[in-house]
Amino acid sequence: MIPTECTTGRGGRPLRTPRPALFTRQRYLVLLGWAFTFFSSVRVLSYLPTLWVIVQQQDSSQHSLLTWCTWLGANLTMAAWLHEHNGRRFDAAVAVNLANAAMCGLTALLIVLYRVMP
Repeated sequence: MIPTECTTGRGGRPLRTPRPALFTRQRYLVLLGWAFTFFSSVRVLSYLPTLWVIVQQQDSSQHSLLTWCTWLGANLTMAAWLHEHNGRRFDAAVAVNLANAAMCGLTALLIVLYRVMP
């Protein structure tokens, strides 16, 4: 067995120094953070076609108010959870969840308005 402090192996050949891992946990967390921010930001934009259709058709009967209110609550509570578990810091993840909550709230508001309006 070769002691760990040796710089040469059997036969006097130099030992290879280990290369750092290409995909470390730190790199994974950075990539995950960027992926979360990207997809959550795109999700904010994905509400626009639904809002457009409701306004264009002036009819919200095809849309579930319960579903949109549930998504509103899920995004609000996720923003609050992230805020609390992140040392009460307001970061990009909290902001994106609040933006998604705002879009869900706007959709729910349009659904209610077009159901109440004659």
